[in-house]
Amino acid sequence: MSDDIRPAAPAAGAGGRDFQDLVAVRLLSRRNLLVGGALVAAQFALAPPPAASAAPSAPVKTGAQPHGKGFDAVPVDTADRITVPAGYTVRTLAPWGAPLSPAGPAWRQDGGNTAAEQARQIGSHHSGTHFFPLGRGAEGSRRGMLLINHESVDPTLLYAGQGSGAQAVTAEKVAKGLAAQGITAVEVQLLADGTWRSTGSARGARITGTTPVAFSGPLTTGHPALQTGDAPVGTLSNSGHGVTPWGSYLACEENANGWFGTDDPAWRPTPTQRRYGLSALGHGQRWHAAVPRFDLARTANEPNRFGWIVEIDPLDPAGSTPVKRTALGRFNHSSAAVGETRDGHVVVYSGDDEDGGHLYKFVGDAPWKSAHAKGRSPLDHGVLHVARFHEDGRGEWLPLAHGRSVLTAAHGWKDQADVLLRAREAADALGATRLDRPQQIAVSPRNGDVYCALANGAGGHVRGAGPRDANPYGHVIRWQEGADTAAGFRWDVFLLAGDPVHDHAVGLDEAGAFGSPKGLAFDITGQLWISTGVSAHSLHQEERNHENLGNNALLVADPRTGTVRRFLTAPRGAEVTGVTATPDGRTLFVNIQHPGSSTAAWGAPTAENPRAVSDWPDRDPAGRPRSATIAVRRLDGGVIGAA
Repeated sequence: MSDDIRPAAPAAGAGGRDFQDLVAVRLLSRRNLLVGGALVAAQFALAPPPAASAAPSAPVKTGAQPHGKGFDAVPVDTADRITVPAGYTVRTLAPWGAPLSPAGPAWRQDGGNTAAEQARQIGSHHSGTHFFPLGRGAEGSRRGMLLINHESVDPTLLYAGQGSGAQAVTAEKVAKGLAAQGITAVEVQLLADGTWRSTGSARGARITGTTPVAFSGPLTTGHPALQTGDAPVGTLSNSGHGVTPWGSYLACEENANGWFGTDDPAWRPTPTQRRYGLSALGHGQRWHAAVPRFDLARTANEPNRFGWIVEIDPLDPAGSTPVKRTALGRFNHSSAAVGETRDGHVVVYSGDDEDGGHLYKFVGDAPWKSAHAKGRSPLDHGVLHVARFHEDGRGEWLPLAHGRSVLTAAHGWKDQADVLLRAREAADALGATRLDRPQQIAVSPRNGDVYCALANGAGGHVRGAGPRDANPYGHVIRWQEGADTAAGFRWDVFLLAGDPVHDHAVGLDEAGAFGSPKGLAFDITGQLWISTGVSAHSLHQEERNHENLGNNALLVADPRTGTVRRFLTAPRGAEVTGVTATPDGRTLFVNIQHPGSSTAAWGAPTAENPRAVSDWPDRDPAGRPRSATIAVRRLDGGVIGAA
């Protein structure tokens, strides 16, 4: 989700047609939207809808009184605070640096916690999240495991008094950066007063950049492409997530390429390394200068261990080994939306978060229940596909299968493991459609429609007659699958994001205007929650036509009508990322990522003044801004967003 680290775009001419070439034609036929069942009936149903939680507070501004629709939209806001509608409360839960247990190391406001301490504290840059109930019925909405992805680090805030920290990189700094990423698993409980707290139970755990991991599928742990001389450890840059029908958690590795680099003047990237955004400079962190694991000239296979979807047991995160499921392909996974076909085959949708990235779908080769009964992972056996869109609203899924089409030995593809390791190049070779940063994907629990957020695009790769040569605001598409799950689909544009003052094609009013959609999640009422991540260089910038959109926000869209209303606004510099709810829908957990990060509007945090942009959530003159999970509840205890 964070734009602190961004992947490289594909080379000009790589892959198939740009999606913007197709969008204008589809916008002309908006009357044919999926509403009303005009398209082929969908074949998918999600596992149970998302769940979420809440706790201790931060300043909140409320909007107008709720009406029959559940709430009135809150206005655009540029202040350093959380804004929600009247009748709702916000509590801060699970901020970066909070100890996992009462006996754990306390948060140091000056950023002085060690790497060893950070490994026992909640990580930074909160992203995807899910609530797993502990108990049945009402008890399951009052107590559960909250799993939180951690996408990145901000060196200025992570390290005490050392500015960016990049110039003086040390092994200890790298170790702390590794400890601040990964996943947090924490048990949370709803108290009698309506607030949530962390219980500090033994179930709590951290999975970090140094946790032992395993590989399964076409590339197992012993595969030659994964060998470095050391056992595989760690998961990095965890962005979106998914939940399987059998109850496991899927964490998505996204922009891990940015942590690698080299000072070796003789090093040159291979075509595959270049396609995966690896470079000598990386993204400026210079971890390679202190830890050989991240030196591309010394440990060439280490990057091959990242860019996967990682399966985790949410009820035993400390006692089980995270497994990277290689059949799902290697790329910058921004989502792992899981569904199943009518005959019980698991389906996993995922987007590749880069400008010009592709959209993928994995379909298991057998009903997942029978696979489990035979001791086989449903995620290890099946076919990964990539999408090709057509301007008439049709789409097709192209199998990334060795021996089919151009993915043969004669064209340089060794075997299926090679295809999945180089999934981006395989998708390029098949002519898959390039999209504007495909982000999170969600499947409607009502009718199986599939939605994907496209954050934005810079333009310039072979743009055609789209409504925007460059697409600074992004949009949301949706589609319905045909009867053959591995074949075709029908698609259209659900929402075109943007500022209606600057772009009259945008069908939004002030109550629902937004930019850069990244997160999507359905609730138990069938409403679609959209979280935004306008980048720091565009927030509030008039020259970028973003001055009317305010801080990043969480909005609610009605899939039947396309009506959008703003529900929550974030503090300065922050993105709104993961969204999940308790099974009863009465608590909404929302992740606030990197408040106080460097922005064009308010400047940048410094060692002397880490609070230059934001001091949310602590409001402590001696502290610094912190990513955090917040818990949103209605004062009357009702279902969030409902009438």
